[in-house]
Amino acid sequence: RLKSAVSSGEIPKIRLLAGALGGAFVALQTSVVPLIGVALYSVASIAGQSAVSLLVDRIGLTGGGVKLISPRRIAAAFITVIAVLVSVIDKLEADNFQLFALLLALIAGALVGVQRALNGQINEYSQNSYTTSLLNFITGTSFLTLFIIILIALGRVELQPLPGGPWWIYTGGVIGVIYIAATSLIVQHLGVLTFTLFSVGGQLIASLLLDIYSPTQGVSVSWYLVSGIAMTYIGVLVGGVRQSRLERR
Repeated sequence: RLKSAVSSGEIPKIRLLAGALGGAFVALQTSVVPLIGVALYSVASIAGQSAVSLLVDRIGLTGGGVKLISPRRIAAAFITVIAVLVSVIDKLEADNFQLFALLLALIAGALVGVQRALNGQINEYSQNSYTTSLLNFITGTSFLTLFIIILIALGRVELQPLPGGPWWIYTGGVIGVIYIAATSLIVQHLGVLTFTLFSVGGQLIASLLLDIYSPTQGVSVSWYLVSGIAMTYIGVLVGGVRQSRLERR
């Protein structure tokens, strides 16, 4: 069905390149994090995701219908960004503040928001979330390969051997396949913003559990993180899954 939709022009071919947005996100992330740190990057990226999520839901880019930009949805997005800020506030450093790098982090987050919406639209036609995921990884890998080749040609990077370690450190790709497949299905029903709210909450809870059960040396669980998690789910309640469905037009 996806092939026939592309052939008939129901879905523009350029939208099949959603995976390239994911590749661009990875490229920006690896470039920006060393400049401003993970904490500040997380806040800026989530802000970009939240803002764009409102827009793509309003446009109806997910294929699941239009969702109006209501005060509740704006408040939910704002609360979520503040929650992330609170959760990492003890890790922010003033000397890490670089306006251009922050702008790139915002753009990276925005790309993720658009990618999720396009994946939902692709999945509407493919009717198979793993087909959508496969298409994403093909285009994303192609983009990153081209990006690396360009950087090597410019002398900016050198190829390095893969790091050693336990086998499970390489399972991230498998998790990514499942994540993209789930995302493409869920955003059709909940919208990108609601998915983003739950996703951020899940990320913060996972961070808390990792800090408790597999802490990095010198890192301890902070009340900022716990408070941020609580605020995130306040944002989820304010936005509301039920409200998200009611506002679909």
